[in-house]
Amino acid sequence: MTTLSDAYRNAPLLPHHIIPLDFDSVKHVPESHSWENSDSGLLIRIQPQPPESLPIIDLADPSALNLVGQACQTWGMFQVTNHGISSALLRDVEYETGRFFSLPAKEKTKALRSPGGASGYGVARITPFFNKFMWHEGFTIVESPVDHAREVWPHAYQRFCEVMEEYQKKMKELAERLLVLILKYLGLPGEPHDLHWLPHPTSDDPFRPASCTALQLNYYPSCPNPAQAMGLAPHTDSFLLTILHQVNGTHGGLEVLKDGAGWVRVVPTEGALLVNVGDMLRIMSNDLFPSVLHRVVVDKTRHRMSLAYFYGPPMDHRLSPILAGGAPVRFRPVTVREYIEMKAKNLDDALSRVRVRS
Repeated sequence: MTTLSDAYRNAPLLPHHIIPLDFDSVKHVPESHSWENSDSGLLIRIQPQPPESLPIIDLADPSALNLVGQACQTWGMFQVTNHGISSALLRDVEYETGRFFSLPAKEKTKALRSPGGASGYGVARITPFFNKFMWHEGFTIVESPVDHAREVWPHAYQRFCEVMEEYQKKMKELAERLLVLILKYLGLPGEPHDLHWLPHPTSDDPFRPASCTALQLNYYPSCPNPAQAMGLAPHTDSFLLTILHQVNGTHGGLEVLKDGAGWVRVVPTEGALLVNVGDMLRIMSNDLFPSVLHRVVVDKTRHRMSLAYFYGPPMDHRLSPILAGGAPVRFRPVTVREYIEMKAKNLDDALSRVRVRS
């Protein structure tokens, strides 16, 4: 079975694009991490909040199908409540995430990601595309975190693994619940039988292909000069959906680029999870849903943590637009693996490489 690591193997990272800065050891933003004079021009001030705000959708609402579809179409991002993830599980996953990132830098590097791998500790995989480093460190989990966690806690890894695996299980259920709503909004008739990786309500096929998923634990340390630093540079997500839990309540640092408004701060709603459209769903929606640029800023006095769950089809699944109403085809077919490999080498123009020229 093809894995996420297989897709990244042809785009290995250099060692200096894997190991994060020891943020506890610096009192000033080093030149390597200072975006103030970066030629990318990304430190744009946030524009005033637009009249409309990011949709907050109650999944128990009878109109949830249309509300989710409309939010995908207008924002490419929304928050959900009544999502089925218990507050107890969220507290557990927050605690275990904090337990890892509070370790000394030397201990965390025991879980270091390999150059061509997908799992483990390190900087964001988008790092090589920018001329400055980000004020961020992460731990990526694909399936089980056992191997990396055992390196860090030889005798105390079990609880971390149990919590992360349970969280991934619940996130997968939520992602599939959301995706079924979205596909129905797009006009896919009946249950999506042809999307064979999705669970069917009348069948529990043990041979159903595994969806491609990953859990990214993010840590943004407090920064002595936030105006110089970037927590996570602007990017779109690759998979179908991303479900984000921002740990620090109303102090989230996520910003989304909204047409006509510039960079808009996403204020987390208590108890809600944030969902955003990825490139693969943009392809399946035939360009109806935007995969929006988003970034993360940092704070001077407090650190921030978040957990991003990425959900996509199996690696060999062939992505193509769902055509409703006879609209012209905007994208050519591409497998999940092909698209991930493409994005790993061409961050900004992967979508344009599969777009049908008019």
